[in-house]
Amino acid sequence: MSKRLSENLTSLYLGAAQRLKPKTARKKIVAYVESYDDVFFWRTVLDDFEDDRHYFEIMLPSRSSLGKGKKLVLTNKLGPQLGTYMIACVDADYDYLLQDTTPTSRMINRNPFVFHTYAYAIENYQCYAETLHRVCVMATLNDRQVVDFAGFMREYSLIVWPLFVWSVWMYRNDHYREFTLTEFGNHVSFSDINVYHPERSLELVRRKVNRKMAWLQRHYPQAKKNYETLKAELLELGVTPETTYLYIQGHTLFDNVISPLLDPVCVLLRKEREREIRNLAEHDIQRQNELACYQHSQNAVEDMLRRNVGFKDAPPYKLLQRDIRRFLERVDDTVTQNTCPAS
Repeated sequence: MSKRLSENLTSLYLGAAQRLKPKTARKKIVAYVESYDDVFFWRTVLDDFEDDRHYFEIMLPSRSSLGKGKKLVLTNKLGPQLGTYMIACVDADYDYLLQDTTPTSRMINRNPFVFHTYAYAIENYQCYAETLHRVCVMATLNDRQVVDFAGFMREYSLIVWPLFVWSVWMYRNDHYREFTLTEFGNHVSFSDINVYHPERSLELVRRKVNRKMAWLQRHYPQAKKNYETLKAELLELGVTPETTYLYIQGHTLFDNVISPLLDPVCVLLRKEREREIRNLAEHDIQRQNELACYQHSQNAVEDMLRRNVGFKDAPPYKLLQRDIRRFLERVDDTVTQNTCPAS
């Protein structure tokens, strides 16, 4: 039995359907994303662009299976169907930085109907340094700043930047099997911090990075001639030494950098608030009630990171907004051309 027509949507089909509606009706644009986890992020992104002319419906890449991922969105049946009324929204991964050296990176960087995060993934935005204090407040309801998160992540980025350039070089030159993203992640991760001396964790990362840098320089002397060129190109793409963390693997950043950074801070803040309640309570019943109320109001740090939407000032996010804005201008031009009477 043949599949329903609605299961074989194309941009052309959607465009034809739009023309059957009144001219004043809002135009629907279907946005395909990689997985369930991406729906909330892209809804947050696209909300800012909905108006009386167009709106978005976010969908997973397959209605007939549980398949997901960038490959299904870009290189499976969906790729050729993209157009004015059907777009793909994906994580950039390293494909943005590879700059056309692979088929996927070419599609990421050249297809006007494919939108990517510029940052490595949505997790990098959720971990945007300027919002981490707010995440701790949401988790603990305690506004005291224990660690300068923005300063910490700036210093962290400066430390990992040279090794990050090496990682991109290895992928661009087909040596990624010899220095994988997993190994890179191991060298830039830490398991916990001393909230009173967070610089000790930074020093640990610095030592690991320097050891690996020395190893790479010995084993790949041919990289010397274009390492500086690649560094300059990355700067042109918007990657800066101070914001390197936005471009490393998202899971590594979320699980092995930001969570170990925030968890002990939040434990300290919760203990402070609970101690304050105990000291101020006038009797046991009040103390028990207030502690129970406070503990009930707390939230898991990971959950608050997942819901963090304070990333809209991040430099790569501005580039994503620019791309969507330009796309919608083309949509409006197309609609005008299709509705203007022939002369």
